[in-house]
Parts: sequence; structure tokens; C-alpha cells
Amino acid sequence: MTHRIDPRYGSLIFDNIPHGIFTVDAERRITSFNRAAEEITGWSQEEALGRPCTSIFNSNHCAGRCFLFNSIERGEPHRDCEVHIIKRNGTEISVAVSTASLTSDDGEVIGGIEMFRDLTEVNTLRRELEGSYQIGDIVSKSAAMKGVRDLLPLVARSDSTVLIEGEPGTGKELVARAIHNMGPRREGPFVGVNCGALPESLVESELFGHVRGAFTDAKRDKPGRFAAAQGGTLLLDEIGDISAAVQVKLLRVLQEREYVPLGSSEPVKADVRILAATNRDLSHEAMNGRFRQDLYFRLNVVRIVLPPLRSRWEDIPLLVQHFIERFNNLQGRRICGISERAMTTLAGHSFPGNVRELENAIEHAFVVCAGNTIRREDLPPHIRGEAAVPPEASRESAGGPLDAAEAAAIRDALRRYSNNRTETARGLGISRNTLWRKMKKYRIP
Repeated sequence: MTHRIDPRYGSLIFDNIPHGIFTVDAERRITSFNRAAEEITGWSQEEALGRPCTSIFNSNHCAGRCFLFNSIERGEPHRDCEVHIIKRNGTEISVAVSTASLTSDDGEVIGGIEMFRDLTEVNTLRRELEGSYQIGDIVSKSAAMKGVRDLLPLVARSDSTVLIEGEPGTGKELVARAIHNMGPRREGPFVGVNCGALPESLVESELFGHVRGAFTDAKRDKPGRFAAAQGGTLLLDEIGDISAAVQVKLLRVLQEREYVPLGSSEPVKADVRILAATNRDLSHEAMNGRFRQDLYFRLNVVRIVLPPLRSRWEDIPLLVQHFIERFNNLQGRRICGISERAMTTLAGHSFPGNVRELENAIEHAFVVCAGNTIRREDLPPHIRGEAAVPPEASRESAGGPLDAAEAAAIRDALRRYSNNRTETARGLGISRNTLWRKMKKYRIP
């Protein structure tokens, strides 16, 4: 049974919905404008009716990717996409918009509808909430990270040496930067050096510098990382990889607060706070004679152990939103969010690469995402539980990673729509002819 709403009540509902709503015709001229739209934008219904929507609802997407235009032209709905609009009084506010096309009884597109809500209060609350979960670039609300969050401000105000341990990708450098930025040396330099990436013959020179004539190619004096970090903080990343000879010299720096450049006999005062990081269990290394115990105890004045991402799964949604906002700013995109299926897939992944792997996954999604919401299909194949490159994609790999990703997305859509090309094309937001052409290009049967 079909129920029809009395037009009088329909108008009443339209004007009492708390969200702003307006409709446009095929030329995008406003045909209706409710009371909430008046309150949010500052324009009256009389001023808005008959005018182009861009002159009333002036958003930062009007000149580029207009969601309403996309809905009218391609029939693609959009939901809760954050944009900025200029109100009638010239102030800028953030709103979440949802758009869809309007069709006649015979299926002809006759216009579009846009619903929007003011995000001013929501964004204020979100910033306050995120502030309570964020220290520097470290984002977490998990119980596993609570000890780290509580410890950082206390550690930052001292000048003691800190040992940061954790698996690769857990954010050891972010913790080191947070300690530096919250401490009394924040105005000084922050210098990081990956000891594991330096050839053993160069580690000493890189750390302590050298004087002219110290070795064959030493044509002039060169200051090292300790000199560069003078008055600030030096992060010795992958400290467990340094040789026994360098360990001895580093121990002297920690004991005497001075070092001797390679080829020199004059000691130099080291006004540097030292932070060390490693993905090894340094106490185990010291116990087994692979690392000097006296140096270990000098480094381990304060020890911070970062838990892996699989132990703090509740941080995944928070981190995903953080990375979406970051890549939106870096790439000038307006990705609104992530689908439930995509988020469920991320939550079910073990993340051996930890937060760095999650960040890379979101960056990959930004590359291949054609819409404004990250879908499961936009995530890297290994996170979706698929082979990185399908066997039949070997011929198309010469076209580059974007071609391979596009081919994989088409195959996934075909499976999802049971090989119905019409539904697949609609789901991908492309025409049937375009789908057929791309299937031929990638030799998809």
C-alpha cells in the first residue's frame, strides 16, 4: 500500500526539519529553500528562489568538484561530505552536505536536492576531544598507550636520557619529537640519525664529526650530528646497530658530556639531550653480550615501550581520521570518510608494519579512490586479503601501479555484481562503454 503525505503536512515537515534543505532544477537554479537553510546561510527564501545555487550556497567545492552537480550528472549520491560555505554576512562555516538527483516518474533527471547541517559546534567538540587524545603527532585513546601519554609530559621536562623501544612503525620518532617539543630545549634543534642506515666506517664521523686530514678524503673540517644538535635534542635511532667501538665513545659522551671529533685531540662540550630508540630488546642484547651493559644502563634512565597497533585496535578509527585529514591537506582532496566495510577490514588486519603500515594504506586509498569516501576496494590488496598483483594482471603491470589498481578494482566490482556489466558500471560510476573499453584494455574476460 502506498501512503501519500498531505501537501500541507509535507510543507510543514520541510520547514521544521533541523537540517538545511534546498532543491534545484536541471540548470541548478534553486526551486525550494527551507527555514533551516535560511538560518544556516543567512539568505531568505525569497532571495534564494530562482537564483543559481552557487550564488547562495557558496562553497569551496563550487568551482571544482561540486557534489550536487555530480549527483545530477552521474546519479551518484553523496553523504555527509564536509565543505566550507560563505554565509550572507561573509563568515565561513563548515557544513556536512548530502546530495542526490531528483527524477520524474518516467526516470528523467529533473534536478537535485542538497541537505546540509552546521558543523561549527561538532568541530569544536571534536577538536577538544582530539586534543585529549593527541600529544604532538601521537594519536591514541587506548588503555595500552595510556602509560605512554601520562609519562611523556613528565619525561619532557627533565634532561635525562630516554630509551624508546617498539616494533618498526610504532612511532618511536614521533615520541622523541613530542619529548623535544614539550621540553625546555624546544627552541633548539631536533636532530635524528638512523644508526642502522649508516655504514660502520662512517658512523663515528657522522656522529662526532672530523677535522681536516683525519682520513684521505677529509679535505676540510666537518661537524657531526652532536654539533648540529647543540642546545637541542639528538635522537639515536636503531641504537642497537652501532659497533662496539662506537659504543665506547658514546659511553664517554654520556659520562663526561663531551666528545672528540675524528682526527682531533681537543674535546668538545656536548650540550645535547640524547634520546635513543630501537626495535630490539636492548636488555636482552646486553645480557647476551651483544651490547655494552654500562652503555645500556646509561641510556635506560627512562624507558618507554610502545605497544604494537594490534594491541591498541581501538585507536584505528582515530588514526584513520587523523590520516584522512592529513592527506586532505597535503593533496588538496576532500575525502569525507571511510565506509563501514573498509573500516571493518582495517580493524581485522594484524598490521605487522603498525601505524606506518596503516598510514601507507590510507595514502594508497587516496591514490585510487575515485569518489569522496574510501571503500574497501580502495585499500591495498594485502590488507583486503588478496594477492598484491593478480596473476592475470601481469600483462597490465607495465602500465604502472595505477593501471594495476584500476584493473583490480574492476575485477572486484565484477565479482561483487556477479559479472553484471550494467550494475558494475553503475557501481564504479562509469558508463557501460567505458567499462567495456577498460575490460578490453586489461584483458578481463
